[in-house]
Amino acid sequence: MKKRVIATMLVAAMLIGTAISAAGCSSKGSSDGKIHITMLQYKPEAINAFEAMEEEFNATHDDIVLTIESPNDAMTVLKTRLIKENAPDIIGIGGDVNFSNFIDAQILMDISDFEELSLVKQAYLDIDKNLEFVPTDGVYAVPYVANAAGVLYNREMFKENGWEIPTTWDEFMSLCDTIEASGKQALYFGYKDVWTCLAPWNALACDLAPADVCRQVNKGETKFIDEYSEVATKMLELLGHAQNDPFAYSYNDACTAFANGESAMYCIGSYAVPQIQSVNPDMDIDSFVMPGCDNAADNILNSGVDLQFCVTSECKNKEAAYEVLSFLLEDSTIQTYLDEQNAVPCKDKEFTLSPALDGMLDYINEGKMVDYQDHYYPSEMSVDAQIQTFLLDGDVDKFLKKFDTDWVRYNRDIIRKVQEYEGKGGNE
Repeated sequence: MKKRVIATMLVAAMLIGTAISAAGCSSKGSSDGKIHITMLQYKPEAINAFEAMEEEFNATHDDIVLTIESPNDAMTVLKTRLIKENAPDIIGIGGDVNFSNFIDAQILMDISDFEELSLVKQAYLDIDKNLEFVPTDGVYAVPYVANAAGVLYNREMFKENGWEIPTTWDEFMSLCDTIEASGKQALYFGYKDVWTCLAPWNALACDLAPADVCRQVNKGETKFIDEYSEVATKMLELLGHAQNDPFAYSYNDACTAFANGESAMYCIGSYAVPQIQSVNPDMDIDSFVMPGCDNAADNILNSGVDLQFCVTSECKNKEAAYEVLSFLLEDSTIQTYLDEQNAVPCKDKEFTLSPALDGMLDYINEGKMVDYQDHYYPSEMSVDAQIQTFLLDGDVDKFLKKFDTDWVRYNRDIIRKVQEYEGKGGNE
């Protein structure tokens, strides 16, 4: 079966039309009489957890051999393997535009009949569904773990000074003023690494822009300059409470500074906690949802699928692949991952979570969350770099006009598909 692989998914536009076949599928039987399942996952920082999973699975299964690959540049490796007709059976990827592209290119198997999808929180299944360029029948991933972004804070410092957790934007800005009046630094940023600009951007956008703003823009119903103006303005307000020249400091610098008590708060995701605690293992970190709204009830948690598992459409042993997915969804397997990576489980069950997530638990348990908006942004658009440039010059209108122009430039094919779909009344 031929698969059209779109340019945004592959390394170069010349690869459009590449055929993906079963020739290299690794799930075929071998001379040892066992079924061999290969998984390629994109989080090399979690290699220890995956090595433990592989060892445990193979020790408890006589008829299936699982091999988990964790390369450093997994997406490039994966796309190369697809081109070379050597697709892994299972891929572990994030819920982002790469996942959207894989669905569009028909590279993933519909796993609607995988019974244990019912164990996953509906909020995360919905987040995945919303990533489809146009509504597509089927389910194409098992959401596994998520992360959460908002504001990390030094719990001990807050207690010592009697500072209250802010629940509105005015309270947040007032808190920053209070912290600075005490002689301490309110916020620290590592904007030298452009991707860190997306952390506060996404958290604010969750509160202040429609969750489906990218789809609305693709449908021609709105523009980013109309939806992101308040987000951009409040990004500049945050910058006013940062350390001197935050663009001179990297992510590692910011993590180290926060770990050493050089700021009371850090606008970043839960994924930063292991890095921070590698500097100061005893640091008492908690978090709160970005209070971007004027009404506390309107705040919402920024949480997206950080890791999910998909079966490739050419896998020849779906039952064996499902057996692997079932193993990965066992409580003990999930807890192993959570303990190492400070993640949020997508499975709808209570787990032991990091104390750094205490302030976000109510939102997590209630499913009051929406996805990272940058999960919809094409990588070619380099939105993180655009945000950094905007923060340096401070011109909101200039930034958002360019955002709208570039969006059309890099999303022409998707916009066409969406508008064709809508023109047909939503009938595929």
